[in-house]
Amino acid sequence: MIALHPKIISLIASKLSLTEKQVRQAIHLFDEGATIPFISRYRKEMTDNMDEVQLEKTKRQYDKLCELVKRKELVLKTIADQNKLTDELHNRILSCWNATELEDIYLPFKPKRRTRAEIAREKGLEPLARQIMKQNSDAIQRLCSSFINEKVKDGNEALLGAQDIIAEWITESESARNAVRKSFSYDGVISSKLIKVKEEEAQKYRDYFDMSEKLSRCSSHRLLAMRRGEAEGFLRVAINPNDDKCIEKLERIFVKSKNAMGEAVFEAAKDSYKRLLKPSIETEFASESKLKADTEAIRVFAENLRQLLFAPPLGQKRVLGIDPGFRTGCKVVCLDAQGSLIHNETMYPHPPQNEYAQATRKIQKMVEAYDIQAIAIGNGTAGRESEHFIQNIRYDREVQVFVVSENGASIYSASKIARDEFPDYDVTVRGAVSIGRRLMDPLAELVKIEPKSIGVGQYQHDVDQTLLKKSLDQTVQNAVNRVGVNLNTASKHLLLYISGLGAQLAQNIVDYRTEIGAFKSRKELMQVPKMGTKTFEQCAGFLRIQNGDNPLDNSAVHPESYQVVEQMAKDLKVNVSKLIQNKPLIQSIDKQRYITDKIGLPTLTDILAELEKPGRDPRESVKVFEFDASVKAIADLRIGMELPGIVTNITNFGAFVDIGIKENGLIHISNMSDKFISNPTEIVSVHQHVKVQILEVDSARKRVQLKLLSSK
Repeated sequence: MIALHPKIISLIASKLSLTEKQVRQAIHLFDEGATIPFISRYRKEMTDNMDEVQLEKTKRQYDKLCELVKRKELVLKTIADQNKLTDELHNRILSCWNATELEDIYLPFKPKRRTRAEIAREKGLEPLARQIMKQNSDAIQRLCSSFINEKVKDGNEALLGAQDIIAEWITESESARNAVRKSFSYDGVISSKLIKVKEEEAQKYRDYFDMSEKLSRCSSHRLLAMRRGEAEGFLRVAINPNDDKCIEKLERIFVKSKNAMGEAVFEAAKDSYKRLLKPSIETEFASESKLKADTEAIRVFAENLRQLLFAPPLGQKRVLGIDPGFRTGCKVVCLDAQGSLIHNETMYPHPPQNEYAQATRKIQKMVEAYDIQAIAIGNGTAGRESEHFIQNIRYDREVQVFVVSENGASIYSASKIARDEFPDYDVTVRGAVSIGRRLMDPLAELVKIEPKSIGVGQYQHDVDQTLLKKSLDQTVQNAVNRVGVNLNTASKHLLLYISGLGAQLAQNIVDYRTEIGAFKSRKELMQVPKMGTKTFEQCAGFLRIQNGDNPLDNSAVHPESYQVVEQMAKDLKVNVSKLIQNKPLIQSIDKQRYITDKIGLPTLTDILAELEKPGRDPRESVKVFEFDASVKAIADLRIGMELPGIVTNITNFGAFVDIGIKENGLIHISNMSDKFISNPTEIVSVHQHVKVQILEVDSARKRVQLKLLSSK
């Protein structure tokens, strides 16, 4: 069984600095169908406290090595079918655990298109190539002449054909490929050049019109920018080593004599390098560097998404949501505490209509009629003007006003999910609902939008889409399960990210609620169609039931551990309800008394922490934020100004900040701290409130450079 292959276990353990026991147990759980959130939360004893990050990396390496095993099987079969599989070759392939090395071993046996070398072989010139490779004679012309036949007109054609065969041998040589790889690795330079006729269209790539740097030092965002410019037809991008050094290395490996045959081999080596080896290794390094850049960009994107998903929720409050606009007006919706739409209309407080007084009265009436507690305003077009308008209205109660990111709202409003939720309303109403709900619970609303459309990544359309989707889906799943969801109110789209559940089961849960009514206990989940014991095990701990039959159902304590909690309560001579949130009683519990072969100290520690604060939300409380009222456009900015802002996106080179104008400003990493930092996330996070200073304003390119002064 691949999962238990001892070499796979040891390779992963060594690469990730884990013990072999941790890796073996994690893989065993994966093979049983356990999810990462479930393992990290409820199987700490089995994996010696592996966290989500370690589990994700283990799963990634495991999948990669399993693919390598499949590739080895194909390689072995292909070589065996050619009757060329020796015992030595068989053993070498079996013991190979490096994908590049495996492909080098396979290369001489790999089915090829009709190459120049293959044509030369068809002319009977392979024996000549073997003789020349020995380099033991100067009589090369006489030797070549002896191979003239109806397919070879003269000695020169014979020599060229033999050199084509030698060039292919050199290309397929592991020592040659590794020598050239080393040069690419140490000396490789990536360069980009403007395609001259495209200069006017390519201005956004101006920084890359004539750029070169060592590949090993090229940051992921610069490499992705160059590759995007190349894909769009504006730039030519190449990776080059030191050609002279590469040819010298090949000469040392293959040229053994200074005679005519040695000279012929040298010429073949140069041809091999320029025509075959260099392009092949350049493609390899282009692919590897792109994958490395993709991986880094995806990592940054996933971290930004994680922070966005953990944005503070307002909670179950009655909210008025506004999708602002000028000519088309502001779409206004009123939502109840559960996020249901109870009223909608359009108002026109801005130019060209300027129905300021009428819009003011409408808002006042809605706040009063629907008992509104907070107002959410989208931060897009007319966002600042709408915020100013709303804040100048007098209400009959205290109403909090929040500016909410619109990123992805238009994607949601036009989606099938939105159409199914609001079949009788147009996209503008759905967008306003999304804005209002994002204030109430960002996580519950953002899961309805494809993660890469939320707007917190960089070059997300340029990276490997399969890797991106896998990483972002896992990020969403981890976030949803860490927060937990209310089983009786969660949407299908939120439920499908719960550990063990998929689209069908999520729908079945919603259908069950509709037909039977609210769940009264977690064990009632077993009555949902297609809910099996294994799936129940995976999902139950992440689903909450408020005011249910069992108080533990509203906590992160897993049903498999209820018995130990009941025993604790019994030993303290109280019922479970009296034990929950009773800090003195909980702190008096001796965990050692309740250790079993299945429940150890890590799980018991989690249980006691959960009993103190059952169902606690790991997210912070939402805070009101106000932009500087004097700044509404880039023309209002002055160097030296100090402004409040909100971090909207983080990259490896800095953080983008909304300072209340259409264009986000950039705090370069060098302007974040007086001390050296290698990663902006050491200093800031998405949605963080910060204070910044204006360093530079480039109105023509719509760029604003900022310096971080403080974070709130």
